[in-house]
Amino acid sequence: MTRVCLPLAELSKTLQALVLIGVGLLGLAPAANAAWPERPIVVIVGYPPGGATDLIARSVSQKVAEQLGASLVIESKPGAAGIIAMAAGARANPDGHTLYFSSIGDIAIATALGPQQQNLLRDFAPVAGVANAPHILVVPASLPVRNVGQLLDYLRAAPGKYNYASIGVGTLAHLEGELLQMITGVRIEHVPYKGSAQAMVDLLSGEATLMFVSSPSAVPHMKAGRAKVLAVASSRRLPLLPDTPTIEEAGVKGFEAPNLFGFLAPRGTPATITATLAAAMEKALGTADLRATFDAQGLEPLYTGPEGFTRLIERDYATFERIVRAANVKAN
Repeated sequence: MTRVCLPLAELSKTLQALVLIGVGLLGLAPAANAAWPERPIVVIVGYPPGGATDLIARSVSQKVAEQLGASLVIESKPGAAGIIAMAAGARANPDGHTLYFSSIGDIAIATALGPQQQNLLRDFAPVAGVANAPHILVVPASLPVRNVGQLLDYLRAAPGKYNYASIGVGTLAHLEGELLQMITGVRIEHVPYKGSAQAMVDLLSGEATLMFVSSPSAVPHMKAGRAKVLAVASSRRLPLLPDTPTIEEAGVKGFEAPNLFGFLAPRGTPATITATLAAAMEKALGTADLRATFDAQGLEPLYTGPEGFTRLIERDYATFERIVRAANVKAN
């Protein structure tokens, strides 16, 4: 075997060169992290295109993409009130390239009806709450009532004779009808549908007596004279419907049915990335055109950062579990 022996001076130079190379390589690590996002960020949404959930997700994602100089791509995974999408989001690589967008109320209700494999607080890092999409109380134009008080008198005159429509068992619209009965003592039958389209058809025809539904689904029918909007299930009036009272203003005290929407990342996503996303979302919600889009659809911009969003998720879990238990609602 041939041994190569370097002079001491040469050996010293070699060691110094290796140290400098090592330091240089270490210096590349922050640069690699700083490269995020390296590809489009996928936003998983649990409902098909066209509804309020999809509208909010796309509107905010577009503005966030502008803030970050990146691409955000919506991926729809409808089914099971958002549970299918939630499972996909929880399984995603926590590298900052996947987000889950959800109606927190729907997930809270599903969890109250039966334990789910995934949990928003255990399996995700809350990024930001971005909007509240309050439902409105709608009746057919043919119903001989002009306000909530008259509606309640009408229902009390024939207990159990009338019904309310919803887009399915265990949905927010279902629980709002149960909550109305719990607070006011009226008795109305629940008729679940497989979507808002047929439910609205039966409401407009008078087959259904009332319905809690999102503004975009009902306001066009109100403007056409086919339906009446009696109240907003929110803590304040909507700019879209300034003359329509909140349901509390209409006399139904204690009616609480929040419809919060927000973005979450898979648990383990670096905190620096979620903080950057949250900051971009806050700026996005401050833009005039996005706020105008929300106002036109009856949506409320509502930014809450990671900590505040976490508290609101905890609130919704507790709120809807209480309603499900009190009304004895059962899953199909």
